[in-house]
Amino acid sequence: MVAVRWVAALVVGVLGGVVVPVMPAVAAPCLGAGTVTAGVPAELRAYSPERLAGLATGAGVRVAVVDSGVDVRNPQLKGRVAAGRDLLHGAPDGRRDCVGHGTAVAGIIAGLPDAGTGVRGLAPGATIVPVRVTEDTDTRGQQQIPRSRSSADAFAEAIRWAAGAGDADVINISLVMPEPDPAVRDAVAAAIRAGVVVVAAAGNGGADAGVAYPAGFAGVVGVGAVGQDGVLADYSQPGGHVDIAAFGDQVTVLSPVRGHRAVQGTSFAAPYVSATAALLRERFPDDSAQEIVDRLLRSADPAPGGVRSSRYGVGLLNPYRALSEAAGPVVAAVPQQAVAPVVAAGRGVAWQRAGVFAAGGAGVAVLAGVVAAVVARGRRRGWRAAADTHRHDRMPG
Repeated sequence: MVAVRWVAALVVGVLGGVVVPVMPAVAAPCLGAGTVTAGVPAELRAYSPERLAGLATGAGVRVAVVDSGVDVRNPQLKGRVAAGRDLLHGAPDGRRDCVGHGTAVAGIIAGLPDAGTGVRGLAPGATIVPVRVTEDTDTRGQQQIPRSRSSADAFAEAIRWAAGAGDADVINISLVMPEPDPAVRDAVAAAIRAGVVVVAAAGNGGADAGVAYPAGFAGVVGVGAVGQDGVLADYSQPGGHVDIAAFGDQVTVLSPVRGHRAVQGTSFAAPYVSATAALLRERFPDDSAQEIVDRLLRSADPAPGGVRSSRYGVGLLNPYRALSEAAGPVVAAVPQQAVAPVVAAGRGVAWQRAGVFAAGGAGVAVLAGVVAAVVARGRRRGWRAAADTHRHDRMPG
C-alpha cells in the first residue's frame, strides 16, 4: 500500500504586512522502500568504516539532523534514532520522513551494519536526533528553506533546539538558503559558542550560484561534493564557504521503510563529515569543537587548487587520518591531472583511481613523518655516523 502524506505546511504571502494562508492539505505519495544493495558501495570501500570501527564508532555522541525527518522503519536505523522534534507540524517526534532526504543523511552517519548489504554508516554507534523542518527540494534534490520569514524563523528554532534541548554534539545541516538570514546566523553562532560542531552542505547551484548558507556563516564547516574520480561534481557550489570536500556524487544511502537508493548532492557529502566529527568526539572527548574541526581540516587529503581553494576547501575528507594522526600535517596540493575524470570507466575502476588519490596524500604524510624522525635523530647525535653515535650514547653524562 502506497503511503500518503498530507502537506499541512502553511504557504504564506505577505501583502501589506498581512499573512495570507493558501489552501492546506494536498495529497501526495511518500517515497517508498528501496532495493537492497548487496555489495559494498565504492564510497565505503574508500572510507572503510570497518577500519574506523577499531578506533571509534561514535558511541555516546548525539548528531542532530536538521532536515526532513528520519524514517525509523528502515532496520539499519533500529535503536539509533532519538525522538527529536517535528517543527514542520509542531510535533514532539521527528521520526517520520516522507521525502527520504533526512533518512539518507541519517544512514550515512549512523546506519547499522547488516549481513545482507555492505551499506552502512561511518559512525554506527552515534545517536541521531532528527529535527524535522522542511520537505521542500530544488530541481537537483537539495533540501531548501523556503523564502519566507516564518520558514527562516523555524529553521533558526531548529538549530537552537538541536544545540539546547536536543543536546547535540554535532549538527548536520544538509539544507541551503540562498541569502544570509540574521536569525539563522545568530542560532548557528549560539550553537558554536555552546561547543557544537556545525556541518553544512555547500549547495548544488554550480559555479555561478555564489555563497550558500548556513555553510557561509562563520564557524560552520561547509562541505562540497566530489565524484568517484575525486573531482568536484559540476553542481557543487564553490566559494569561500567551502572548507572541505567529501564523496557525494552517486552514493548509496538508506531508503525509507527498507533498502537503499542512489543519490547525489552536497547534501550527502556533508554527513560523511558529520559522521567523522562524531567519531572524533568519541575518540578525543577532551577536545573542544574547534579542535575537532582542526583535526578534520588538517587531516584532509590534497586536492587541486592549492593548500586551500574555493572548490575543495582544504582538500578531501580522510576519516582514518583524522582519527589516527595526532595533529595531521598541512599537505601540498596535487596537480589537476592527477585526479582527471575517468571516462567510460566502471564504478570500481573509477574508485580505484580515487583510492590512489587518497593514498597519495597519506604517503606524503608518512614521508613527512619519516623525514622529521630522521632529522630529530640526527640532531640528537650531532650528525655523527651511526657507529660513532652508539659509542657516544654509552658514555655517562
